Amino acid sequence: MAVSEEVQLVSFQIIASVGAARSCYIQAIDCAEQGDFEGAEKLIEEGKEQFRSGHDAHFGLIQKEAAGESSEFALILMHAEDQLMSAESFGILARKIVNVYKKMEDCIHA
Repeated sequence: MAVSEEVQLVSFQIIASVGAARSCYIQAIDCAEQGDFEGAEKLIEEGKEQFRSGHDAHFGLIQKEAAGESSEFALILMHAEDQLMSAESFGILARKIVNVYKKMEDCIHA
């Protein structure tokens, strides 16, 4: 059975958005490692916006199912959901790692 065009498009939107979010989070950690905390914070905010876009696309599918529209299984959607969860984890860890770098910087200059 072929996957509907809608599910394919939403899946690719999720994958692209959360992939960009994950990249921002990794770059934020790199900035914090170099002491650029302003840059790190900007990248985390950008990552949050990208993640929100992917999350909103996914939530749209959930709303349709809740409204009674049947949903189909699609490997591409399962992959998109996996990427969504991975990006969420990266975001949580990036914020924590940036904070650790900030505290280390404070200790060095204290």
